[in-house]
Amino acid sequence: MTIDRRFFVLGAPFILGACTTRREELVLETPRFDPFYVAMYAEVPGEPHPVPAIDLSKVDERWWRREVAYRGRENPGTIVVDPTSRYAYLVLEGGRAIRYGVGVGKEEGFNLTGIASIGRKAAWPRWTPTRDMIRREPERYGPVAGGMPGGADNPLGPRALYLYRGNRDTLYRLHGTTEPWTIGTQVSSGCIRFLNQDIIDLYNRVPVGSTAIVLPTGQSAMS
Repeated sequence: MTIDRRFFVLGAPFILGACTTRREELVLETPRFDPFYVAMYAEVPGEPHPVPAIDLSKVDERWWRREVAYRGRENPGTIVVDPTSRYAYLVLEGGRAIRYGVGVGKEEGFNLTGIASIGRKAAWPRWTPTRDMIRREPERYGPVAGGMPGGADNPLGPRALYLYRGNRDTLYRLHGTTEPWTIGTQVSSGCIRFLNQDIIDLYNRVPVGSTAIVLPTGQSAMS
């Protein structure tokens, strides 16, 4: 598929800052990558904790953010998560969508499916492992059972969108990651992880109350 760069939507101010302050430096560091993407995934300035540049050599280009043609019937502003294809889409007007590569749950039973809404949003969110996570891996999650404050080492990354049904938190999140090389794989405990620059982009675009649809395994948003 040929993508016309005029249709890419960069919107977020941090990208503009990256283009003006770090573009030449990063192009020199990674000359084999398109400067457009180097700027997109540059270090994010102005954050209370570091958001380093993504090493694009460790993330396959098919998982990089793009605006694409979209055939679904969802209303603009809807987030569609496609765990089978390892993509999430933000539906736009005119048969377009912003497509993000994501990491998904390592077992089907960990994944929420169906319709939910963004019940709240958080920048540099606190993370607390669920009881099931502690039960499954007590040595890993037991020491942080009381929670971990937001920061560079927090597994939710710099932003999180919390999926609710009615007033009930589903415990399912769209969030960043401390492991960008895992995008496109099945590794999480059920939530959907994005590259940090991508979750910041999505966070800036969608308000609380937005609809989110998580497709069941085997169903594709583009089928």
